[in-house]
Amino acid sequence: MAPRHHRRTTALAALTAVVLAVPLTAGCGAVEKAIDCAQLAVDVTNDVGNLQDAVTGGGLVPQDAGDVLEALDKDIDKIKDKTDNADVGKAVDHLQKAVDNVQSAIDKGQDPDLGPVTDAAGELTKVCSP
Repeated sequence: MAPRHHRRTTALAALTAVVLAVPLTAGCGAVEKAIDCAQLAVDVTNDVGNLQDAVTGGGLVPQDAGDVLEALDKDIDKIKDKTDNADVGKAVDHLQKAVDNVQSAIDKGQDPDLGPVTDAAGELTKVCSP
């Protein structure tokens, strides 16, 4: 597992790349949407890192994991509200399903599988990049 600092540095680098890759000739709305999507993808990446810490950092603490899952749900809702892109929508749906599965496992007292959450967050980051 990568240190939290490394994940945030990588996420910020990805956001910078998105901002720089948006053509200057694009309309303000397109630039704003790309930046919003990229920023929310960074937020989701940070949430996933926090979830990994809550689940693997010395044992599962359901309250900590629940708090992180709540933050992740809020960020997913923000993305849903800010985009009408089909690819982003599909990535968000995959992420929501993976998060729901983690919540279900925690509710049952089981160790959750974070692989699908990590994969879905990566998918979201990819589709938010131009």
